[in-house]
This record gives sequence, C-alpha cells and structure tokens, in this order.
Amino acid sequence: MKIEQIYTGCLAQGAYYVVSENEAFIVDPLREIQPYLDRLAKDGVTLKYIFETHFHADFVSGHLDLAKKTGAKIVYGPTAQPAFDAIIATDNQIFEIGKVKVKVLHTPGHTMESSTYLLIDENGKEVAIFSGDTLFLGDVGRPDLAQKAASMTQEELAGLLYNSLYQKILPLADDITVYPAHGAGSACGKNMQKETVDILGNQKKTNYALNQSSKENFVNAVLDGLSAPPKYFGMNVAMNKGGYESFDEVMKKGNHPLSVEDFETAAEETGALILDTRSTAEFSKGYIPNSINIGLKGDFAPWVGAMIVDVQQPILLVCDEDSEEEVITRLSRVGFDQVGGFLKGGFAAWKNAGKEIDTVNRISPEEFAARFNENAVVVDVRKPSEFAAEHVNDAYKNGKVKTIQPPWWQAVVKLLYTIIIVIQQYVFFLLNRGCFVELVPEPAFLSSYLSHQFGLGAQHLQQLVDVGR
Repeated sequence: MKIEQIYTGCLAQGAYYVVSENEAFIVDPLREIQPYLDRLAKDGVTLKYIFETHFHADFVSGHLDLAKKTGAKIVYGPTAQPAFDAIIATDNQIFEIGKVKVKVLHTPGHTMESSTYLLIDENGKEVAIFSGDTLFLGDVGRPDLAQKAASMTQEELAGLLYNSLYQKILPLADDITVYPAHGAGSACGKNMQKETVDILGNQKKTNYALNQSSKENFVNAVLDGLSAPPKYFGMNVAMNKGGYESFDEVMKKGNHPLSVEDFETAAEETGALILDTRSTAEFSKGYIPNSINIGLKGDFAPWVGAMIVDVQQPILLVCDEDSEEEVITRLSRVGFDQVGGFLKGGFAAWKNAGKEIDTVNRISPEEFAARFNENAVVVDVRKPSEFAAEHVNDAYKNGKVKTIQPPWWQAVVKLLYTIIIVIQQYVFFLLNRGCFVELVPEPAFLSSYLSHQFGLGAQHLQQLVDVGR
C-alpha cells in the first residue's frame, strides 16, 4: 500500500493518492487532474473511487473531470445531493480497493454530508483517517458555513460537530494517522498547525477542540473568534455540487493571446476586469488604468476569491511571459473560469504601443517613518487579523476612518458649502421675486448632495457642516 499526500501550499489544501495492488483511490482532488493521471499511468493502476469528504467551499474539486477520464466512481457521505451521478454512501459502509478497505464515518457538523474515511490495511488494522474539514491539526472545521443549506444555526451545527468528533473520532486508536483536507492558512479553520500530517494521539493532547469538558464549552470555543467567510465560498459549493465546465475547455478559452488593440476592444465591449498578476513592485512602476493587481506568488487564488468574489466575472489577464497557463490553472481552482484571454507581450506591449498608463508611488518603510508625524493620516487596508496583531499608532482601519481633515480638504469643503448656499439663495431670490432669503442648508440636503456628487458618507456630515460654518 502506498499513501501520498499531494499538498498545494497556496490553497493550504491536501489531496490524497492511495494505491493497493493494481487499484487506487483519490481523496479530495484539485481542479487540474493531470498530476493524478500521470501518477496512475506511472504506477500502472486503475482509479476505482474518488472520495469527496464534503462539498468544498474554498476550492473547486476535480472530481467530475477525473471521473469522466478514468471511469472512477465518485463517493460522497450520507445526505449529499449532487446534481450528477455519484455513490451516496451510508454510515459505516465499506469500500474495497485492492487489498485495503475504506470505511465511511458520517461526521456532520462542518457540513451535513461531511464524512471521514477510515483506511484499513491488508491486515485489517485501522491505520489512517482522511478527515476532510471535520478534523484539522490543531483545529476543527468551522460550523458556520452550512447554516442555510442545513436550516440550522451555527450553534446547532457546532453541536453536531461535537457529537461527530467525540463519538466517532476520539474513540479511534492513538496511532492512527490523521490526513486533513487543509493546513495553516486556510479560511476553513482558525487555529491550524503548520504541520500537515499527525497521529491522532497527539491531536487528542494538543487540539483545543478535542479537550473541552462539555458540549457547551466546545460550541463556545469553536465559534469564538471566527471571522466572516470569504464571499466566494458559496459559489464554489454550488459548482462542486452542481457541476462545472471542464478544465480543458477553461484552459483552451483562457490561454488565448490578444494583441493590444484586441485586448483593449475586449475590455471595452465585454466589461471584463483586467487582472494584472505581476509582482506589486512591477505593477507600481506602470499598469493599465482600471486594472487590479493580485500577484501570482503566494496566496493568489484565495485573494482572487476575496477581492473579485463573483466567479462569473469576465477576466482579461496581464501576466509575466510564460505564466499564463499557471494563472488560468490557479484561477480555475477557485472557480474563476471566465478568462477571455491574455495580453500578448504583457504590459511592455501596452506601454510600447503608446497607450495610457498609471503608476503607484511606493515608499520604503524608512521613507514612511521619515514622513510620519502627528498630523499624518494613515489608513491600514490589511486584513482585520493583521491589523489586530500590530499596526501603526493611530492608524485607521479600512472602512473605519473617523476624521480626516488635511488643510486642502477643509478648503474644498468650505468652497462646496459656499456654492450650495449661493445657489439656494439665488433660487429663492427668483422664486420670491426679489425677496432675498437667507438660508443655511439643512443637514439632510447637504448629506444627499455630497453623497451623490462626491461619494461622501453620511457619517462625516456633521464634521463637514462644522468645517463649512
């Protein structure tokens, strides 16, 4: 028997390839399936089953393409209702692959269909669990994602998760190996360890969720500190449950070079978002106006999901040379399949064609420190967790700016205020046929006008009125 963890760092996701005799099974495959096909061919084995631990929210699985190309059966746990052919297993059902067996343990809580797959070796010994998002290393799956689908509260789902862990996972032997679906960095948990494999006995000692004295304490501990899930999660669930376009078609459609003129026309006619995947350093030196920058290195796919959100958004790419296939692949992992092509020659071609460009003025930490003073306004746009960990004194968190009054701003506000008064006085003068009416604008009028014309929030109204007066 051979067990291989195929870990993808940018998604913090683990897929598993297991071979016994002349058969194999795969757990939670990624969208691009060629690496699995290559392994099957190299080992000369037949893929018998594709085990899915649940309907994933943070990535699009490769189960459909893999089943189509290999003839393997897709397996889900109890209560799953996919829109395609699959085996819906019963609790404790046994599947045989070569000389090993896989036992289905229905472990709802993260989602209702969530299941853990218990691997039994040739000698009948229970040796490992593929725990999906039920049990992570140092954490457990968040129970707030399936509330709508299950018609349950997050507290009720957390209670189900407690039962699953304490009644089905904890009684297993300490020497069983735990193979989770995710590691540190995934948004599917909050306290995951950097390791990607462990033994269950160690998790029984170190995992906070497995050491709660009561269900109530467990529920409180698991729900405490959960941040809002990324908005694209629901769309990925729908794709995993309902089906999607084949990866081959996505690549064929997206891996299409466009001249500068064709690129510009496509952007204007389709309303496509221009995604520039170069490094932030290169992007800041020059970029196509209205494009957004998410660098390919690092957590590219999760950031795309968080920033763009809508998986149906048409996208045009500006990439480093020869990185186009990687970009399209990594976009497809989180369901962004609507790539219409890439700029041939990259940003250099756009610039050399004499097209309009924008730049970003980046400064070093040393220059930032030199320019920082008590009157400086610092807006921090990082993640809430990063801001909470540490930030510049008196910095404002994105979306929570309180009072910003540089001198030029005060002058602009006073000018706007004066213009509004003059216009209103003139209108009343005409209406009253020479009777001059002194008027100070009502806050509601000023708020509506400034909000409509300049996008100013109502929360700044009193400040603006005070400055104007």
